[in-house]
Amino acid sequence: MSEWFRLAADGRITLTLHIQPGAKKTEFAGLHGDALKIRLAAPPVDGKANEALIRFVADALKLPKSVVSLKSGHTSRRKVLEVEGATADAIAHLMAD
Repeated sequence: MSEWFRLAADGRITLTLHIQPGAKKTEFAGLHGDALKIRLAAPPVDGKANEALIRFVADALKLPKSVVSLKSGHTSRRKVLEVEGATADAIAHLMAD
């Protein structure tokens, strides 16, 4: 299992992310230490980057936004998301896309 995601006993998956807001485009950008780096086109203002992050991850996993939640890092570049209903294989393929 990768360091940037963990599968809990209840089937939820926790993602550790490093976010770069205000980028030219939204995309996965490889690893940043023990976190998956994501560049976001949204600015870090009024929660816009957090909303864009949740939408981007949900879309990448082909899941509704309601199953992706921000657990920590609301005002930080380092964030932890929790995802319900995704498989570990689907999460691992995020870096391949």
